[in-house]
Amino acid sequence: MAYKITDACVGCGACAAQCPVEAIKDGAKYEIDADKCVGCGACAAQCPVEAIKED
Repeated sequence: MAYKITDACVGCGACAAQCPVEAIKDGAKYEIDADKCVGCGACAAQCPVEAIKED
């Protein structure tokens, strides 16, 4: 199951640094590429504002 980044994202980049498959890209808001996401949850575990949810 893929994850998605909600509007609560503060742009800190902690999630991208933890992604083992580099599925998170920087932009106006961080985004997860659902095709690359393996559903490991590493990003959600690192998010300080709990902005990453299962899709």
